[in-house]
Amino acid sequence: MATPQHDIRLVLADVDGTLVTREKILTPRAIRAVHALREKNIIFAITSGRPPRGMEMLVQPLELSAPLAGFNGGMMVHPDLSLIEALRLPRSTAQKTLDLLKDHQVPAWIYTSTEWLVPDAHGPHVAREEWTVKFPPRETQDLDAALDDVVKITGVSDDAALMQSVASTLQRELGTEASAALSQPYYVDITHPHANKGGVVHTLERLLGVPTTAMLTVGDQPNDVLMFRASGVSIAMGQATEDVKASATWTTASSEEEGFARGIERFVLGED
Repeated sequence: MATPQHDIRLVLADVDGTLVTREKILTPRAIRAVHALREKNIIFAITSGRPPRGMEMLVQPLELSAPLAGFNGGMMVHPDLSLIEALRLPRSTAQKTLDLLKDHQVPAWIYTSTEWLVPDAHGPHVAREEWTVKFPPRETQDLDAALDDVVKITGVSDDAALMQSVASTLQRELGTEASAALSQPYYVDITHPHANKGGVVHTLERLLGVPTTAMLTVGDQPNDVLMFRASGVSIAMGQATEDVKASATWTTASSEEEGFARGIERFVLGED
């Protein structure tokens, strides 16, 4: 039996672990689900910790027309990647963040409005990230010139317990200076305080005139909880932690089991 319909006029989806699979595949079923939304005049938008360039490959197959929210809302761009607005970290906050990550021996990547800077091009997750976003980083130890154009800093470590601790430390030490949250167990993203996925919901309301109460959000990580809270209804992916699931209205299957498409089909389109 179909789920009762809600007044959903916009669907906002996270990308990695939500819209695409673990191998970064956009499945035919996911594409069909997005096209079905359009047929019902429901806007589809995406948000990600990725830079806007790293979402470009999704524009054509999904026929995206809504703004793309890169860097968890740090940069809003049109589908042709032309800039709508950007939220940069103040230089002092960026430096403080880098110092805190260094104190915990967590390597830091810096994303400016145009570049991705890494301390070691052969470091953990760099090759994977390059494959994901489809452009290479620039290896450099000299970050001073970049500190006036920092849109996101990402701390990278495969020590999951350390990363949870570092995320908490950053949240405490940076306070209202920045937003810090895990985007993957091995990534902590630091952005402008208004550049978070909850902020994306409100920005889309301002840009598109769709009330937040008429939005449905879909995600799988702790940084997606802010958009769950800001939107009318929400769907957590099946592989999400219990805390993330508890924050959502509904839960769907995992990203490896067509969870995005199945969630849209059931909770938005009302299909059996």
